[in-house]
Amino acid sequence: MADETNDDRAQAPMVWALAVREAAQGPPLAELIVEVGDDLYAEFVEAAVDSGFTLAAGEPSVTSGAVEVGEGRVRRLVLVGGREIWEPDTRVEASPGWLAAAEGRGAAVLILVPPRTWPPGLVELGPEERLEVFNRQFDREQRAGRVLHGIVSVRLAGPSDSGWPARGAE
Repeated sequence: MADETNDDRAQAPMVWALAVREAAQGPPLAELIVEVGDDLYAEFVEAAVDSGFTLAAGEPSVTSGAVEVGEGRVRRLVLVGGREIWEPDTRVEASPGWLAAAEGRGAAVLILVPPRTWPPGLVELGPEERLEVFNRQFDREQRAGRVLHGIVSVRLAGPSDSGWPARGAE
């Protein structure tokens, strides 16, 4: 990621990140943050809105989306009643804490951020500084009304569930 230019980032198919947040009530929340490049962004936003995602202000809405998890990793994101399938182009490992939070609620919060929300060079920073820099950019995008969120169901996928056509996994 350090050698990527803004143009390279705009063309990158997708960036996925997982987080676990404490909830005001009940078990922790599993979050899945997804950034897509310029070339996929409009199509992804359209599929997310068609699935019931809303602007990230207030509580996320329940959507028709689902995230499929298998073998300890995120396998795919299913939108628009199964008509849109998005898969990571690299392995997205799910920590035991994320898996427990997702299974505990049977759902995860999916947050869709616009291209270039992850600033270049983020990986080289220490954990606290990385979080601060990302949160600053995320807050900017959220205030500008460019972040969507929604609650997606979590489905456990078996190892043979890999023959579906997918977007973003080029």
